[in-house]
Amino acid sequence: MAKVKPFRGVRPPKEFITEVASRPYDVLNSEEARKEAEGNPKSLYHIIKPEIDFEPGTDEHDPKVYDKAVENFNAFQQKGWLVQDDKEHYYIYAQTMDGRTQYGIVIAANVDDYMNERIKKHELTRRDKEEDRMKHVRCNNANIEPVFFAFPDNPVLEEIIKTVAKNKPEYDFTAEDGFGHHFWVIDDDKMIKTITEEFAKIPYLYIADGHHRTAAAALVGNEKAKANPNHTGNEEYNYFLAVAFPASHLKIIDYNRVVKDLNGLTPTEFLKKLEENFIVEPKGKEIYKPAKLHNFALYLDGQWYSLTAREGRYNDADPIGVLDVTISSNLILRDILGITDLRSDKRIDFVGGIRGLGELKRRVDNGEMKMALALYPVSMDQLINIADTGNIMPPKTTWFEPKLRSGLVIHKLED
Repeated sequence: MAKVKPFRGVRPPKEFITEVASRPYDVLNSEEARKEAEGNPKSLYHIIKPEIDFEPGTDEHDPKVYDKAVENFNAFQQKGWLVQDDKEHYYIYAQTMDGRTQYGIVIAANVDDYMNERIKKHELTRRDKEEDRMKHVRCNNANIEPVFFAFPDNPVLEEIIKTVAKNKPEYDFTAEDGFGHHFWVIDDDKMIKTITEEFAKIPYLYIADGHHRTAAAALVGNEKAKANPNHTGNEEYNYFLAVAFPASHLKIIDYNRVVKDLNGLTPTEFLKKLEENFIVEPKGKEIYKPAKLHNFALYLDGQWYSLTAREGRYNDADPIGVLDVTISSNLILRDILGITDLRSDKRIDFVGGIRGLGELKRRVDNGEMKMALALYPVSMDQLINIADTGNIMPPKTTWFEPKLRSGLVIHKLED
């Protein structure tokens, strides 16, 4: 059962929220962060991407960069840009995109739940990326950025979300990308107790986004437990920062592919090979969006095509085999184009659906890529089924948007 707790959040006073809050560390590079933080000493980038305080080109993994993160985190607190709450709270964090709002509960999730696989993952992690975030958690002794969880819908928690959201938010702003961010502090002790009790009835939490941050936060907590001879399990380091959303609130968007060449084939030969496993229908010059599972959109030579996987070419009983990313990876990328490793092959690139299918067209039309493939998005049910069966999603399968804003609340590992 999911063990969660409220915590004394470290967060900006209301008047500083828009200056402090930032995008997550892993959605932009150092130069983009430098530009976004320009002229703003309160930007969280000074803590999560502290290489921006050094000369351009400074290695973000240099020990002095991690030291700078600690110096800046301390300075933010000394200057009153980040202030710790007096008591333990849960928080509600909502995001609005395209007129749709999703509501999550900000929790301190349990390290043992991750180690014992009660917090389920659907992606593989890379040790080098884990180690980078572990260093960041260790040196700051805090989870500066939250991870993104989903949980099976719970009517009591849903009612709490609705009740809290009727009140005026503590923070309420629209970021430069047009996404709205809304944040409430839950102060009612009875409500806090109920949240803890209801999560205890939920068998599993699911990592939606942020597998490396989750692994890093849990592994550091586990390190601290092993290093403490008087460890009880109640210390703050046994928990890490997460925002948990009811599964029905979340929508996964498409994650598409662009490829540099046709593996020596002409466009006509390529289309002919596709017909062995797909029903191929020309759709003209207007952008075509996949209509359902097992339907794909191909853009090639200025034309859009609908590709529908033929019956018997996939296994609906296999949680991985049924995925469109598996079907396209096996029957198109591997069998026709010779692309076998999506993580390392330089002939392929990936485009999040947030950029629209026009971005696929642009990258083919400008000659950078030869063809583009748009996929129907994975569902939350599919993600949960894969996690529940102990399977791992193929690379570049899910894209969640909007991303969690960093800097709304921070969790210290020692209270």
